[in-house]
Amino acid sequence: MRFLAFLIPCAMVAQTMGIEEYEPRSTLVVPASKVERARFPFIDIHNHQRAGAPGQVDGVVKEMDALNMRVMVNLSGGYGDRLRKTVEVFKGRHPTRFAVFANIDFTDLDAPDYPRRAAAQLEKDVQAGAQGLKIFKQFGMDLKDGAGRRIPVDDPRFDAVFETCARLGIPVLIHTAEPKALFDPMDRFNERWLELKLYPRRGRPPETYPRFEELMAEQHRLFARHPKTTFINAHLGWYGNDLGRLGELLDRLPNVQTEISAVIEELGRQPRFARQWFVKYQDRVMFGKDTWRPVEYHTYFRILESADEYFDHDRKYHGIWKVYGLDLPDEVLRKLYYKNALRVIPGLDRSAFPD
Repeated sequence: MRFLAFLIPCAMVAQTMGIEEYEPRSTLVVPASKVERARFPFIDIHNHQRAGAPGQVDGVVKEMDALNMRVMVNLSGGYGDRLRKTVEVFKGRHPTRFAVFANIDFTDLDAPDYPRRAAAQLEKDVQAGAQGLKIFKQFGMDLKDGAGRRIPVDDPRFDAVFETCARLGIPVLIHTAEPKALFDPMDRFNERWLELKLYPRRGRPPETYPRFEELMAEQHRLFARHPKTTFINAHLGWYGNDLGRLGELLDRLPNVQTEISAVIEELGRQPRFARQWFVKYQDRVMFGKDTWRPVEYHTYFRILESADEYFDHDRKYHGIWKVYGLDLPDEVLRKLYYKNALRVIPGLDRSAFPD
C-alpha cells in the first residue's frame, strides 16, 4: 500500500505538466565544442538596430568584436530623415563597422505618381548612405491599397524601385511570407504546434492571409521579372526544410542569393545533406542572424563549424528537435562569413578581411 501511495502522486504530477513545460535533458555523452567566436571575421547581413545614442553603438561594437563580427548590416534604416539619422549614428564613429539599408516609402500607394516618387526617394536614400534596400514581411501579406485589397509581392507599382536598385547596383534583401507550418492547420501533425500555442498571433490562417505557395509564386515571379536586380532571399526563402527546392530556385534565377538568419535549426537537423548543399551553393549563401542576442551566435558557430552531435538550439518552439554540426570546409565558411557579402553589398571595407 505504501508503494501505491507513492506512485499515485507521481502520476498526477506527470498528467498536469503540459508540453510547454517539457524540457528533457539528454543523457547522451558525446564530445562537445564551445564556439563563442567565429573562426573567420564575418559580416552579419541581417540585423536590426534602433538609432540610439553613440555610446550605445560603442557597446554594440564591443560585443561584435567578441564574436569576430567585422560588419553588421542594419536593415532598419527607414527612409528620408530617419535614414540619414540612422547612417549618421551608426557610421559616424564607426564608418567601417556598419552598413545601413533603406526601406520603401509606402505613403499614398494609390497615387498615380507613386512609382516615380518611391524610386526617387530610394535614390536620395542611397545618396545619403544607404547600401541596399530591405523589404519587410508585411509586403505581400499585410500591405493593402486604399480599397483594402492585398497588394501582391509582384505588384507592378514597385517595378521602378527594383529597376532603380539594379541601376544603382544595390541589393534587395526581401522577407516574404513565414515558415510554411505557420500557414498550416494547428493540429497534431504540425511540427511547429508549440510555437503556435505559445505565440498564436504568428499563425497565418487562410481566412486572413494568402496561401504560402501563392506568396512564394509571387516572389519568384518578381525575381524573374527583374533579372538585373540582385535579390537576397531572407531566411533561406523559408525553404530551409526543403533545400532541394531552394537549390532549384537558385539554379533557375542567377540574380538570387540567400541567407541563413532565423533558420539555423533547420540546417542543424539535416547535417549531411545541408553540408552537401552548402558546398554546392557556396557562392550564393551569406551569414545572417536577425535578432541581436549575442549569445545565440554561439549556436550558429557551433552548427556551422563543428561536428558536434545531438545538442540543443536556442529556440525550441521553432522545432522540438536536437541539432548537429555541419563541419563546413574552411573555404565554404569564408564565403558564407564574408566573401559573398563583399561581392554583393557595395561600399564595404575589404581591408579587415583575409584575401
